Amino acid sequence: MPPVTSAGLLLYRRGPGNAPEVLLGHMGGPFWARKDAAAWSIPKGEHDADEAPLDAARREFTEEIGLAPPDGDPFDLGTVTQSGRRKTVTAFALDGSGFTGAEAVADRPDDGSWVEVEWPRGSGRTLRFPEIDRAEWFDLDTAREKIVRGQLPLLDRLAELLDG
Repeated sequence: MPPVTSAGLLLYRRGPGNAPEVLLGHMGGPFWARKDAAAWSIPKGEHDADEAPLDAARREFTEEIGLAPPDGDPFDLGTVTQSGRRKTVTAFALDGSGFTGAEAVADRPDDGSWVEVEWPRGSGRTLRFPEIDRAEWFDLDTAREKIVRGQLPLLDRLAELLDG
């Protein structure tokens, strides 16, 4: 089975003391509800081979956050593999200075990015949850604790780009 391909945007800005901050989304649904460490992700989603990863990243950002990403020229952060080597994520860093839409996640319309899961497992009952239930800005050290392990290299690559 070929890996699932995903693409996402990692928004960054300069915070206090000019330190970089990144926008991450907390994964929604009952499995993630009480988790915080390694329960956050860049806004991302799956795409087909015929859709350019950057186009998919912009589309998924809009769906998951509820607002279009800011204009600008993104930096390619490359691809990482996560979820037991079954999913690849191609990511792009984009300057999010002035983007104040993190609170939009809670207010996004019902046509946003939702997932249906059987919950509790084996119950036969299907419930609907947002893929991301909230979004927040984090400094890089805090983001390293929050982000899912497979996406950690994206933070390191961003730090290298911003320091260089």
